[in-house]
Parts: sequence; C-alpha cells; structure tokens
Amino acid sequence: MASIFQRIGALSSSTTLDTKKFHLSSRRSLLERKVSFLVVRSDAAKINSGVNRIGGRAHHLVANAVATKADTSAASTASKSGHEILLYEALKEGLEEEMERDARVCVMGEDVGHYGGSYKVTKGLAPKFGDLRVLDTPIAENAFTGMGIGAAMMGLRPIIEGMNMGFLLLAFNQISNNCGMLHYTSGGQFKIPVVIRGPGGVGRQLGAEHSQRLESYFQSIPGIQMVACSTPYNAKGLMKAAIRSDNPVILFEHVLLYNLKETIPDEEYVLNLEEAEMVRPGQHVTILTYSRMRYHVMQAAKTLVNKGYDPEVIDIRSLKPFDLHTIGNSIKKTHRVLIVEECMRTGGIGASLTAAINENFQDYLDAPIVCLSSQDVPTPYAGTLEEWTVVQPPQIVAAVEQLCQ
Repeated sequence: MASIFQRIGALSSSTTLDTKKFHLSSRRSLLERKVSFLVVRSDAAKINSGVNRIGGRAHHLVANAVATKADTSAASTASKSGHEILLYEALKEGLEEEMERDARVCVMGEDVGHYGGSYKVTKGLAPKFGDLRVLDTPIAENAFTGMGIGAAMMGLRPIIEGMNMGFLLLAFNQISNNCGMLHYTSGGQFKIPVVIRGPGGVGRQLGAEHSQRLESYFQSIPGIQMVACSTPYNAKGLMKAAIRSDNPVILFEHVLLYNLKETIPDEEYVLNLEEAEMVRPGQHVTILTYSRMRYHVMQAAKTLVNKGYDPEVIDIRSLKPFDLHTIGNSIKKTHRVLIVEECMRTGGIGASLTAAINENFQDYLDAPIVCLSSQDVPTPYAGTLEEWTVVQPPQIVAAVEQLCQ
C-alpha cells in the first residue's frame, strides 16, 4: 500500500512537459477566476399570472440578518459557446479536467478502472491516466475508504467512489472518526482533501438496500461538507470545487439523474460549495429542495402558476452548511416556506433546515414551515408502492395551496 502511494507521488514529480505547459497557462487561484453561471431551464422562467392570492406583509429585504458573502455577480453566458452533455458525462468532464490540472488527483473504488464505473462516470480515465491514478479496489468499502483517507493525509487528493451510496455504510467508521475528525484531532497537522461520491436516492425498483439517502446519516459528522448535484452544470462545477477543497466533501448524485441532458459552457468554471441556486424567482412562497426533487417541484410549479400562485424555488445544493444568506433573503420576501426532499422525515435534511430557519428567521414567517419528506419506511421494491413513499408533484401543489390560504 505504501509503495502505491510512493509511485503515485512519483507521478506528480515527473509530470510531462505538456502537463507543465498546461499548469503555466491555466493554473490560477480560485479567487481570481471569474465564474460564469448558466442555468438552462425552459420551465423555470418566472411567469406573471396577473393573479395575486396572497395578502401578507411587504417588508424590505434585510441583507445582513446573516453573514453577508462577497459579491459573486456572474456575467451572462448567453453569447458564449457551450456543448450539450449528460450529467454523468459532466461529472466525468470535471473529474478529467482536475486530473489533468493536478497530478495529485486520483480515483479509487470498485470497477472505476477499465470498466469505467457502474454509471460510467470514470469511463476512459484508466487508459489515459494509468492504473495507479484510477485504482480498482476489492469489494471492501471500509478498507479502500481508509486507504483514500491515508492517501489524502500523505498529500494526494483522492476521489473515493461508492458503487452505491448505501454501501458506504460499511465505511461509516472511516468517514466519521477519521475523515471528518483527523484535521482537528491532529491539531491541524493533517488535511483531508478527499471527495466521497456516488449514486444514491430512490431509483426504479432498486429495493430498500439500494435506495438509501445517506445525507441524513452523514449530516451530523463534524468536519464534513455535503453537496448534492441536480443538473449537468452544477454537477461539473461542484465536482471541480470539491476536488480543490482542502476539506472532506461528500458529493451526492442521484441515480435517476445521470442521463439528464443540458448545455454547459465550454470555458472552465468552478462553483461555490456553500451556495444555493435560485431556480425560479417568485413572491408567494419559498420552496426549498435539492437533487431529484427539484424536478418534482418544477413540475408542480407549472400547475401552481396556472392556479395563480408565484412560487420561488431554490435548489439548496449545499446540504452542509446551508446557504442561509440566500434562503433568508427569500423568506423575508415570501414569508412562507415549503421544504421538499427525498430524504426521510425523521432526522432528515428537512428537519435540520426547519430548525435553522426557525432559529434565524422566525419573525419573518406568516405561517408554520411545511416539510414534505419520504415516509419513514424501507423503500419497497414494488414500483407502485415505491412511488407512494416519495413526494409527488400533486402533494407539493396541495401543500402550497394550504400554506397560502
């Protein structure tokens, strides 16, 4: 094992001339980079229905209720070139760019090598970067997660793939006691720049053990950041940001979103790991969601607009920590909150988000927070029963109607 790390380290010290040229031409600090944001959504444009069913207060936004962040205003990318790509391809593109940029970046996991990963996120990387930087491991999550954490302690920047996020429960001790805490317990002597990623969520009849939503399990671990991608654009941007971070980051991907297609910019971009995305501006109610539920919410939003409502939809994206700046300013405008998640109700992301909103913005609420979550049952294999356990668009419409009465 030690020889593997030494050989990978040797790769970083014997970088080819082309790679050196690439470093000189493209290596800039993240602070100097001008990030261009492009969100392609034909159904997300704000529609003025001309009907306002909400009375409510009209307060000015108070920007300093939580810590304000630096101005990250983005230039329009409408006139810039782009390419159409699937979500799994966007993840691969971000991963490949970072492996070209930094020879310390490596990948490890089951079947990530010449097979290309269960969902082809690492397809083609092993022939390009070699078997040491794209390392196939045995079926031993606890072992290769620990190996990745050790590699990060020695100066590498590993990406650990869980073939299915549910399997990472076997590595929970490594993720909790080592990955999350070693920077603190070593007195800052070690950094753990590791990315843990893989597919999760309720799929199409994958059964209970393959339908886990581990964000509810990992959110209480100190020292770990969590993000969830929902579009090809933010999948690539979050992947690149997670790899560059010196903190351990868990990147949640949804098994049903891998074939989602979108046009993303040709030029390089990196997203903020702690920033939510405004999907649809509105006035009547703030709907907070993430991952696959973003699309259930946007489907419900079409119905709500036809009924005369104007919902504001935010993809929270950063599951830990929450972007309370964006969330708070939205609440000060709408005064009503609906949380829609695929996570379980008890101890889920929605429960933590509800607590954070009540602690920081209770005075701005005109109605109690409503949280729609999956039922606290193992996910059934039968397709019709599986749908019953997950929030559906009609439930979102009914919740908004009740909130806005």
